[in-house]
Amino acid sequence: MKALLLAIDVGNTETVLGLFRGRQLVRHWRIATDVRRTPDELAHLLRQLLTEEGVEGSVRGIVASVVPAVDPIVGRGVRRALGQEPRLITDPSQLVRPAGPLPVSLDVEEPHTVGADRMLNTLAAAEIYAADVIAVDLGTATTYDCITADGVFLGGVIAPGPRAGIEGLAQRASRLPYIDLVPPDRVVGRRTDACLRSGCFYSIVDAIDGMVRRIKREWGRPEALAVATGGLAAFIAPHCETVDIIEPYLTLYGLEIANRLIGDPVER
Repeated sequence: MKALLLAIDVGNTETVLGLFRGRQLVRHWRIATDVRRTPDELAHLLRQLLTEEGVEGSVRGIVASVVPAVDPIVGRGVRRALGQEPRLITDPSQLVRPAGPLPVSLDVEEPHTVGADRMLNTLAAAEIYAADVIAVDLGTATTYDCITADGVFLGGVIAPGPRAGIEGLAQRASRLPYIDLVPPDRVVGRRTDACLRSGCFYSIVDAIDGMVRRIKREWGRPEALAVATGGLAAFIAPHCETVDIIEPYLTLYGLEIANRLIGDPVER
């Protein structure tokens, strides 16, 4: 039987969980990232999810985090849920070329500031697509990562995430309602809520298309694949003209690849 791996990507707003059987992602979940959650609560939740999936036997764990405040909670919670120590990835600069085991490198001025999610997207993009890639990660922030075919992260762009503008507008304009991020029926609205829905949605779509085009021109790689990932990728990316591939779980695949290349975590 193929080994089971629970891959956990801790983001600022959501934590994404993926259950791998061998190299295949067989199940995934999203839960809120909550610094108030205790290790026991997290362990109970993880055991419940795995039980509902009918998982029996040993499950390895690997965790990537960009939220230092929850790292101890997640580490202890996963250990209690799985009965063994998970692998924690918090400083990707220690794992990449030239000294680390992962076949990617960070060609930027401050490698130690690169988030684990961006390094894992680089790892996954290089192995899966073997092409120059612009990874567009739609989360709390929207990041655009320039990744070469041979696994070099060249830097990119960090912009406010899709929900940031909506929340900021609702907080600052008391007479404007808070709206859900949904595709409008038409661009020109005839009601205030329809105007807001169109403006918010298409400003996000057009910002993605505009940024991808700018990056391709500056990078000089017009043939680079634009790969959309993250929690809102499947929802927003189909409306973008520049997105070539939608892979919402690119970071989870990066975790599975990293676990395979680094080796098994130490049992405790």
